[in-house]
Amino acid sequence: MDIHEFKRYKVTYSISIIIILTYIYTVIITGNLMDMQSKDLAKNGAIFGPFIALKNEWYRLFISMFLHGGLIHLAMNTISLVIVGRAIEHHFNSRDYIIIYISSGIIGGLASIYFHPLSVVVGASGAIFGIFGALVAFFLVHKQELSHQFKELMNNVGVILGINLLMGLAFPSIDMSAHISGLIVGFIGGFIASKYNKFILLYLLLVILIIVSIYEYLPNLYLQYI
Repeated sequence: MDIHEFKRYKVTYSISIIIILTYIYTVIITGNLMDMQSKDLAKNGAIFGPFIALKNEWYRLFISMFLHGGLIHLAMNTISLVIVGRAIEHHFNSRDYIIIYISSGIIGGLASIYFHPLSVVVGASGAIFGIFGALVAFFLVHKQELSHQFKELMNNVGVILGINLLMGLAFPSIDMSAHISGLIVGFIGGFIASKYNKFILLYLLLVILIIVSIYEYLPNLYLQYI
């Protein structure tokens, strides 16, 4: 990768570098290279519902997007990010890309807490599924002009979804509900960015309202455990 390619795909490569550096940090801190223990991930910013809902450690929703449960998990997510992210940067500007990526990742994390309130969850999968959903939305909006590329994209859907499904089954710290919710949030964001771009900031505002509303509700999930 040269400097020109980095500039062309600056958002994708910047996120990938942050993810890799975060993994190196966790390896140094934990002493584990191949697989991370859930307790170590929880200590270093992973999603753990009780800490977020009852201790107001909301920052975990963001940090967890850069943490990974093992070397295979890291490799698969980074490869998926580079493949999908570079395609996104062909069709979306950096602002919309970042908005959709972070929105999908955070709402994916909140979905994980809702469906698995006592699980430790990490990974960029919800955000990656979000930009994948955005890419699908873009090609649906422009399917007449880009019919050939749309078919090619759909042929790659099974591969990407299959890899992430296998990872979800192999790693207990990966939650499929984050994948699905991220995909939906990203698809909606991608559709708006592609067809009604002037409303993308309204999309961001609605996402923030949804995040705040779910966050305010979260303590109710843990009343049964008190």
